[in-house]
Amino acid sequence: MKSFRNKQARPKKNKLILSPRLVLQALEQGESLDRIYVSTALSSALMLQLKKAAALVTVPVQVVPPVKLDAFNAGHHEGCVALKSRITYQTLQEVIDWVVGAGRVPLFLMLDGITDVRNIGGIARTAFCTGVDAIIIPDKGVGALQEDAVLTSAGALEKIAVCRVDSLLKAIDTLHLNGVQVFATQMKANTPLPHANFEIPSCIILGSEDKGIYPALLKAADATVFIPMRGDFDSLNVSVSAGIILYEAMKQRMKSL
Repeated sequence: MKSFRNKQARPKKNKLILSPRLVLQALEQGESLDRIYVSTALSSALMLQLKKAAALVTVPVQVVPPVKLDAFNAGHHEGCVALKSRITYQTLQEVIDWVVGAGRVPLFLMLDGITDVRNIGGIARTAFCTGVDAIIIPDKGVGALQEDAVLTSAGALEKIAVCRVDSLLKAIDTLHLNGVQVFATQMKANTPLPHANFEIPSCIILGSEDKGIYPALLKAADATVFIPMRGDFDSLNVSVSAGIILYEAMKQRMKSL
């Protein structure tokens, strides 16, 4: 049987920006970009200029063979193609300030190494329905939040705040400085999910199903929690896990209303 699990459609031409000049112009004008592809054949000076400009707004840059850019079949790219974003990324500190200013108890979700865009879409859908204020993602090592992800999220990714950061560890530092407790989810954790206190300002880290959460993030977290299971099985799908955890958080918060 043919599998379509990780197949993603080629981006439409109107979602692409071609040439280094136009990509730099888009960055300077603050246009929301998902990522930038630059050819290995591009001059080192121009590549460095693009990387510096992209780093200022945490847009990931991937250096790829020229054939990768040709595969977009979008025209003369001059060694650089940028993919426009379906969503507008937010700054983590600004979101925290807005949530606190609105008188709400912050609830954030951090995704580490989750590359399946359908899982990300499903997680975003549940996050929006359970009152998550923002989803935090790294600028590298995460699935592109494009058509498939937005479609799977039923549009939730265009309604919930998404914060793209250059370092999840730095994001945890920002959360701690703002009084947000960080929970990491792990099968071998010591605290069962129902015993965790999500009524306080919280951020929940979800890791990939194959690698889990990066060890440095586990170490930086305030506590680790696990989902109790009766069946003897390795793990749950990450989107299902997100649903269980977030509904537990919502249940606790509804009690305190």
